[in-house]
Amino acid sequence: MDEIVIRSMVRWPDVPDVFGWLALDRRGNWLVKCTGGGFERIGNAALCAFIGRNYQHDDDGRWFFQNGPQRVFVNLHHMPLVYRIDGGGKRLLAHSGLVAQALRAAWLDDAGGLLLQTDLGAGSLDDRDLAEALALMRDAAGGSPGEAAIERGSGLQLVIGSDCISLGAALVAEVATRFGFVATPRPAPGQADC
Repeated sequence: MDEIVIRSMVRWPDVPDVFGWLALDRRGNWLVKCTGGGFERIGNAALCAFIGRNYQHDDDGRWFFQNGPQRVFVNLHHMPLVYRIDGGGKRLLAHSGLVAQALRAAWLDDAGGLLLQTDLGAGSLDDRDLAEALALMRDAAGGSPGEAAIERGSGLQLVIGSDCISLGAALVAEVATRFGFVATPRPAPGQADC
């Protein structure tokens, strides 16, 4: 978390939380609510980096951006983190700018996506990197799996850097429960919202 954010939290400890104004899309783009109720992509790179450095979750699985003394809770279009494959298949980079140090688990979901658990947390692979991920998959014999093997999803491994993980199966409808996050955070009973 940025030092300026930490100082502001001490200075103004009772600022109400914000809900419904910030979202994260399936490709790791930050979206802000606009006049008329729609959302538009935040294009300012410095602002996106600031949000990413101050992005975390509470004990209830609600993800938020700590904006100075105020928590701005994030509506998640899919998962709390969005990963890209970086370094020629050697590492995973989260949309927040952090580099995952360890891939711990991976699943193919019923919509053709790839879900990942790293030391940073649970997330999905950006769909623009799925072709590269397929090239990093191995079948039981250590070779490149065919299309039928990928559709079955069993006996496959994902190799990223030095991590070699067996792929499981997951259902998109169950990701929030499975990974313990809240896709659309709401104020807790008695909690103020501005």
